[in-house]
Amino acid sequence: MPVVLIVDDSPTEVHVLKTHLEKNGFDTLIAEDGESGLRLAKEKQPDLIIMDVVMPGMSGFQATRQLAKDPATQNIPVVIVTTKDQETDKVWGMRQGAYDYLVKPVNERQLVDKVNEALAAKG
Repeated sequence: MPVVLIVDDSPTEVHVLKTHLEKNGFDTLIAEDGESGLRLAKEKQPDLIIMDVVMPGMSGFQATRQLAKDPATQNIPVVIVTTKDQETDKVWGMRQGAYDYLVKPVNERQLVDKVNEALAAKG
């Protein structure tokens, strides 16, 4: 089963994302902030990362940029899932190295389709 790391500081959002993913055959790991997300990504080498943007400490944009620059994690696709819905936010997220960008609330089908698409593109 593919492993998806969810990096989000909202217990409610984590629960929703985790439920959607596990119902569709994915294993999940949870990190509550950018720093622990980076650490877990290096340690566990998940198949994909779901990244929130607005978190205490390191933002999702900063964490995504570090993941993209690190040879140990640069091949793990990152899908940003956030409430930041401005086009400039989306463009900035993609420039940090994200595979794609979804705006909360995401529905189950949209999330699972995007995760499957990113995993297929990864090869």
